[in-house]
Amino acid sequence: MAKSVENRPVPQDEVITRKKEPTQYRVVLLNDDYTTMDFVMHVLESVFQKSPAEAYRIMMHVHVSGRGIAGVYPWEVAETKTNTTVSMAREAGYPLKAITEEA
Repeated sequence: MAKSVENRPVPQDEVITRKKEPTQYRVVLLNDDYTTMDFVMHVLESVFQKSPAEAYRIMMHVHVSGRGIAGVYPWEVAETKTNTTVSMAREAGYPLKAITEEA
């Protein structure tokens, strides 16, 4: 007989299940020369639920570094937030880019 995690014998027909956390993905905003800082802050506050202070910090990091992490989420959430960000930018006439990458 195999031993379980608790060091007790496990009957052959018993299945040991281990919980695995879902893979996380970063939503990254990329800097450009046309999207306004106010619009980026608006996106961070409305789509990513950041406080004004946190939105400002991330926006400045994107502005200075060229890219910044808006949030880390499971795949479906990250993709939805990425698509929402790009859609909002296009509707407002901005070329803001957002990408999803594995964390």
